[in-house]
Amino acid sequence: MVATLIYTIFKDGLPFRKELLTPWMAATLIDFYINVVALALWVAHKESNWISSILWIILLIGLGSITSCAYIVVQFSKLSSQESSQNPMYYVLLKHPNKNGGEAAPKGKQHSFVVTLRILFTVLGSLMLGTLVYTLITDGSPFQMELLTPWMTATLIDFYINVVALGVWVAYKECSWSSALFWIVLLISFGSITTCIYIVWNLFQITCQDPVYLILVHCRGDRKQV
Repeated sequence: MVATLIYTIFKDGLPFRKELLTPWMAATLIDFYINVVALALWVAHKESNWISSILWIILLIGLGSITSCAYIVVQFSKLSSQESSQNPMYYVLLKHPNKNGGEAAPKGKQHSFVVTLRILFTVLGSLMLGTLVYTLITDGSPFQMELLTPWMTATLIDFYINVVALGVWVAYKECSWSSALFWIVLLISFGSITTCIYIVWNLFQITCQDPVYLILVHCRGDRKQV
């Protein structure tokens, strides 16, 4: 992604130009940033304080998948040898126990947070679906060669690198390879619409009293192992 960014800047200049914001570029950016919301919430869960959370989220917004990749590499590098040998994905996805202070959130807050996330991702998924339908109606099919400008290509690469990160999470979470493959194909095809559906679906597999982090690590039949 760094190489793509440097190449595109040299070839096509800076992206802050009005003529680049075509209807399909705008739709792609909305799609991209809805996935960033999902990644940013994971970062906020992982980080031990709001300052580091805000810094990482600003970098996510500004640099996209470059930050996603850097953050994931940092999290893997923090694992102890024991964590790496046991279940590295589990320890990367969840906040370190020492950072939680050993205290669970009050049930009322858990309840409101689960419900809030259900509503948030339902709204975001609906927004993206509406954007997709509107752009198809007003600007036609996205499969037009003239739409594939250098910055559109760079944005799509940025978008799909984040999809890879989300796809790895889905593959880890799902109980079977067939269900994982099904969701990953939908992620590739429908982007953040699938991200929102998948998150909302998993949020409805836990009760409103359960901690939200359960959706990060376990398939539906395995939730009680936490």
